[in-house]
Amino acid sequence: MKAFDLSKIRKPFFGYEEIARVRGISTASAKVTAGRYVREGILLRLKRNLYVLRQTWDVAIMADKFRLANLGQSPSYISLATALDYYQVTSQMQRAFFESVAVKRTREIQVDGSVFRYVKIDQALYFGFRKENGFFIATPEKALIDAFYLMSLGRYSLDLSAVDGDKLDQENLRDLSARFPKKTRNLLEKYGYLPATRSI
Repeated sequence: MKAFDLSKIRKPFFGYEEIARVRGISTASAKVTAGRYVREGILLRLKRNLYVLRQTWDVAIMADKFRLANLGQSPSYISLATALDYYQVTSQMQRAFFESVAVKRTREIQVDGSVFRYVKIDQALYFGFRKENGFFIATPEKALIDAFYLMSLGRYSLDLSAVDGDKLDQENLRDLSARFPKKTRNLLEKYGYLPATRSI
């Protein structure tokens, strides 16, 4: 059997078990086979036991890479400037850089020139996302708030001059931000995304 047998795998992203099944070999042999195929450029490795065929990657559209981003660290969802770009709320383009929010750890994964970045946030702030086209992504308002939260901690930079605030739902922005620290809300107020709090 040859490498093209892997095209029988119905999943776009797969592990040792699927390789073992289509090749009719043990899982241990599949691990060795996967390593060899990665060296030969037939497979690309996202993380331990998660691969994609080179030919699948080469024709992957943005939604495919968003789904792959979700798998790179679980649980996670697309957010920050990547989500804002997706919703056309920012003119800041990100073609080979995919940002996600996660609860486990901050890390980066590089796959064939593309970077998948995961930023850790507190579990209590892990909300405000939805499933769309097979991937999990923040709402536009939550993506902005996630960015401001990380900015308030000195862990992120967003080109605010590229953001079109008129495309955001102000009521949703206010409701979601109420669950964030005051430091985040103050920063949103400072840049005009929330009305200034009146002193009594």
